[in-house]
Amino acid sequence: MSGCSKRCKLGFVKFAQTVFKLITGTLSKDKIEDELEMTMVCHRPEGLEQLEAQTNFTKRELQVLYRGFKNECPSGVVNEETFKQIYAQFFPHGDASMYAHYLFHAFDTTQTGSVKFEDFVTALSILLRGTVHEKLRWTFNLYDINKDGYINKEEMMDIVKAIYDMMGKYTYPVLKEDTPRQHVDVFFQKMDKNKDGIVTLDEFLESCQEDDNIMRSLQLFQNVM
Repeated sequence: MSGCSKRCKLGFVKFAQTVFKLITGTLSKDKIEDELEMTMVCHRPEGLEQLEAQTNFTKRELQVLYRGFKNECPSGVVNEETFKQIYAQFFPHGDASMYAHYLFHAFDTTQTGSVKFEDFVTALSILLRGTVHEKLRWTFNLYDINKDGYINKEEMMDIVKAIYDMMGKYTYPVLKEDTPRQHVDVFFQKMDKNKDGIVTLDEFLESCQEDDNIMRSLQLFQNVM
């Protein structure tokens, strides 16, 4: 077996760990060099230069991400079950399946039931290195579960519960039963400007950008992406 083939057996965990390092900001330039030494790209994606131009990742970062993605998904796509397995590894004391479900559908912008590398890395670029406005628009889309253009209390409750379930009892303080509802009520009190029971994109953007506490709260959610 060639050295490249052996490196190709590092597996999806290696890919997931790399993504997690990028998300948490712990993958420094030197670490990227180390990752590349360990995971040389066996198959270079077509249009890598185009992806570099379209995202906020360097060519080498794209190579690291693509290497892990392609090794475990030779078809070039990830299905929802694989996506759930990634998050299950990061949150072993909780149940990440529901949050992964919502997140997968936010990545799957064409609603095909699968996520291509281009879809994945474009969204990741926005979440990690996009402008405040770009990040907020993407987050709004995540919370807008049924994609009807606004967020209602039921959708927000589903997302909040999914996050608490994912964090689990060992990684999140013990919560009272009504804590998710209280969180959602506070969210709507601040964001539902006209008190019609729904939050539009404009209301979401305006409220987030004028309230430091909300921005910090949203950043917390983005960090557990």
